[in-house]
Amino acid sequence: MRSERPKSKRGAVRNTPKRRDSADTPNSYAKKGDYKGKDDKKEGDFGTKSNYKGKDDSKGGDFANKKFAYKKKPSKLENKEVDDKIRLNRFLANAGICSRREADKLIETGVVTINNKVVTELGTKVSPGDTVHYGGMLLQSQKKQYVLLNKPKNYITTMDDPEERQTVMELVKSACKERVYPVGRLDRATSGLLLFTNDGEMTKRLTHPSGKVTKTYYVTVDKNITQNHLIALVEGIQLEDGPASADKAFYLPDTTKSTISIEVHSGRNRIIRRMMEHMGYKVVKLDRMQFAGLTKKNIPRGRFRHLSEKEVGLLHRVCGLRPQDSE
Repeated sequence: MRSERPKSKRGAVRNTPKRRDSADTPNSYAKKGDYKGKDDKKEGDFGTKSNYKGKDDSKGGDFANKKFAYKKKPSKLENKEVDDKIRLNRFLANAGICSRREADKLIETGVVTINNKVVTELGTKVSPGDTVHYGGMLLQSQKKQYVLLNKPKNYITTMDDPEERQTVMELVKSACKERVYPVGRLDRATSGLLLFTNDGEMTKRLTHPSGKVTKTYYVTVDKNITQNHLIALVEGIQLEDGPASADKAFYLPDTTKSTISIEVHSGRNRIIRRMMEHMGYKVVKLDRMQFAGLTKKNIPRGRFRHLSEKEVGLLHRVCGLRPQDSE
């Protein structure tokens, strides 16, 4: 019979069953519930809020049982009366008379009355029940309207015409009950986008040269345009009333070189036609495709549509206006 080799001392120690003291019970091993803090006199649950002592507390406090009262601060506007009055210059702008800055000048000249009394003091406010007259005409604050027309040829951009020619106002007369006015002009032979509104402040911003509002035209001339002339349009040419240039000028794809796209921000009269004529071209067709970020997509020739809220917001950003500035 093979005798067993004696176990090594190391193996014997490792294999010897651990002696358990009679005091060792399943609950005698260290656990968080038996932890005593350095300065604690009594046992308590480790890390629990119930035994936390604050810096100046003499007794332990139960955070879970503490009630924190939250008092809502009274709103400063709760008891404030709503002021439904508006400044007179804004009232005149809302009525479509002019911009707010121009309205201040009208007020100072004494041509505006409130309740049949001449008003010349700037900052005067108009109440809902007041009657305001300008030049003998009763004014009413109007809802802002923004109408986009795809103008056809042979319509002139004016409110009325002594020669009884067709005007753009005939095309938008059914757009709204408020009276709207064209923003800028398109000559009789030019077609394309034309904006109408009764927002005097926005009209001022969109038409003033400092606004540099961009407009894109498709131009068709009587012969192919050379590349040198295309470059000259952007670099600038000298007209009788000063230098003129386009922001962009390029050939249109899938067309002959007699049709190009031109982007300008100048509001000078007939600027594109005069630039092309200066270089020896006769404009056959001129169509405005874009104005201040607006396009004539889905607007048939001779038809109009109202701007969406998003588009009105775009115009406010282009003009540097906040919505309330033109209300």
